[in-house]
Amino acid sequence: MKVKNKLKPNAMAMAGFLIGDTKSSIRMVNLLKFRKKASYEDGRETDLTGEEAYKIYAKDVSTIYLPKVGGKIIFSGRVSRLLIGEVEDLWDMVAIAEYPNKKAMLKMISDKGYRESEKHRSAGLEGQLNIETMS
Repeated sequence: MKVKNKLKPNAMAMAGFLIGDTKSSIRMVNLLKFRKKASYEDGRETDLTGEEAYKIYAKDVSTIYLPKVGGKIIFSGRVSRLLIGEVEDLWDMVAIAEYPNKKAMLKMISDKGYRESEKHRSAGLEGQLNIETMS
């Protein structure tokens, strides 16, 4: 199995997001890999680490944008070690966000304020895996 961390979904992944069940709740498992130093697309100077930049985003998402669409963070924790399997490099953190449905998640990521906060996410992450789960 080849694993590639990315910052954003590709067009095909987004096109398929609303196919199928759009009414059931979903949980998005986020496997996060931080940059050593935050790097903003607009070129701004910063002394923030990747993790510090990501924490700005995470605070906004958990206190403003997830509650706005009826979602919440159900787990967040640092990765300490790998018990089963093998990967070249471990992720730094795991976070699980719960949304009432896929449309709620799309509404959140389309919010103008969210898109502004997302700049800190992109600056802080080297990449991630974002895994959609349903119960």
